[in-house]
Amino acid sequence: MRKLLAYPLTVLYFMVFGITLLVFHPIQWFCFNVFGYQAHKKSVDALQFCLMRCLNVLGTRFSWDNTYTISKDQPLLIVSNHQSMYDISPIMWYMRKHHVKFVSKKELGKGIPSVSYNLRHGGSVLIDRKNPRQALSAMTTFGDYIEDTNRAAVIFPEGTRSKDGQPKVFKTRGLELLFERVPSALIVPITVNNSWKMLRYGKFPMGIGNHIRFKVHQPIKLSEVDDHSELIKGLEHTITSAIILE
Repeated sequence: MRKLLAYPLTVLYFMVFGITLLVFHPIQWFCFNVFGYQAHKKSVDALQFCLMRCLNVLGTRFSWDNTYTISKDQPLLIVSNHQSMYDISPIMWYMRKHHVKFVSKKELGKGIPSVSYNLRHGGSVLIDRKNPRQALSAMTTFGDYIEDTNRAAVIFPEGTRSKDGQPKVFKTRGLELLFERVPSALIVPITVNNSWKMLRYGKFPMGIGNHIRFKVHQPIKLSEVDDHSELIKGLEHTITSAIILE
């Protein structure tokens, strides 16, 4: 019965999701080209809020558990597990005061209304996974940008999404590079739960009635850590040990 109900709700979701992307694309363009970064940032924030409301059509709820006061006066490196594309809008919305940017594959930089435009013009970085030289150069520039602007970079060290919630082994190279380029960063570990259930049946229909939960763990000052390898191991343990499979 649950899956049967998911079919019409998924159709409705795709309709409102598509309309939202189409509406916000020219809004982003206008804000960026006429008023500049700050106006574009506000339009992107509004987009993330609306994308979350689109998911309410599917009975999706969100919880954001953060008991820490996080300064806006230093760069952030947000390290999280990755369960689906539905991890992204909540992180951008709830951390919006920190100007969240992403490390994304270059394929997402074209063809998707609103999303591709923001990735290209909003400060995120697009990397070619098949071209290590380009990826290294882009990540280096991105790290310098985060350090200079006190903004927030999100990195998913698993490198790909978990289809069943089971965490994948962290890949360390991207983290190590950002540690080098953003030495004054505050590292913010986040655990995502239940996002994978949005695609539990595949791309169609989508999962309904899910409660996506985000847990922010104790932030860590990178400057106070000497052994980056041990830091990464600790981050992986902290993030993955809070994953609840049900």
